[in-house]
Amino acid sequence: MTVSGTKLARLDAFLDERGLESVWFARPNGFAWLTGGDSIVDRTDDVGVAAVGYDGTGLQVVTDDIEADRLADEALDGLPVESFPWHADDLASAVADRAATPAAADFDVPGFESVDATALRQPLTDGDVERYRELGHDVAAAVETVCRDCTRSDTERAVAARLRAALTARGIDSPVVLVGGERRAQAYRHCTPTDASLDSYALVSVTGTREGLAASCTRTVAFDEPDWLAERHAAAARIETTALAATRAVGREDGTAGEVFADIVDAYGTVGFPEEWRNHHQGGAAGFAGREWIATPGSGATVQLPQGYAWNPTVRGAKSEDTVLVTADGFEVLTRTDDWPTRDHDAVGHEVCLSRPGPLR
Repeated sequence: MTVSGTKLARLDAFLDERGLESVWFARPNGFAWLTGGDSIVDRTDDVGVAAVGYDGTGLQVVTDDIEADRLADEALDGLPVESFPWHADDLASAVADRAATPAAADFDVPGFESVDATALRQPLTDGDVERYRELGHDVAAAVETVCRDCTRSDTERAVAARLRAALTARGIDSPVVLVGGERRAQAYRHCTPTDASLDSYALVSVTGTREGLAASCTRTVAFDEPDWLAERHAAAARIETTALAATRAVGREDGTAGEVFADIVDAYGTVGFPEEWRNHHQGGAAGFAGREWIATPGSGATVQLPQGYAWNPTVRGAKSEDTVLVTADGFEVLTRTDDWPTRDHDAVGHEVCLSRPGPLR
């Protein structure tokens, strides 16, 4: 992957603003944002096995001699790699020994300032968007394929296992896989899978990651549709449409997540469920994290365009969620296949109508 000039310009501005000589990223999403490569070996670690640094002239990768050849051959597209003996040092010390200082890092390096890469990763670049389109389609295809094959006698865990396999086959990691059947989807907002059977319907939510980018979506399958599902799902879909419309309107004015959140709360009231927003977070910006930020009342996070957004309103047992590229001109649903039932929904308070996925009956 060729690093875009836009990203390097952001790093130059960061170095100038902070009076630094270099900045380093070892958290997996920061590493992938700059390199396109995967630095994860142990999925439980917050820090990967390599760090990438920028000193105003170019990028350099530091890792141990276990990983250096693999990363150079398979993940880094020609970026220079410097290795250290795995038994003689650790990543933080190796970076400290090699970095131009003063420096900052997104992980703990003695003597370095800290950097939160969230703002640097927004808005998305053209190259990010192209890879995001591919990821979004593949995530949706995996989820919808598995959902179409579900039966009411399947257990939540069985469906989750098939989802993870379908995503892995497409080169996608799955940090979030939620499957809720009839007995649990109304009771809990995050249905981590159990051995309960699906019975009358299933609510399936995933976040899939590849090359650092994260795409989330939710699909609903109804075998013997509960009589309340249509109303609640339509309400959630209209709230999601409102959130997307508000994102574009607020983003055009460089406004804040708190402004979008206020429109979301108003939409809950308009569709007849005024208190439901209190029971689950509503989502927010997406990109090189499942959520770069989550909107809250009064949140000051800046709404950037173009950027991925994954809003996920819920109405007890129903949820509407896709990852959508929002630009100043419109909306592009990234997690879509054009092979799932949809219905148009009007935003509350905005002249926007969007097609949103409905239950597969």
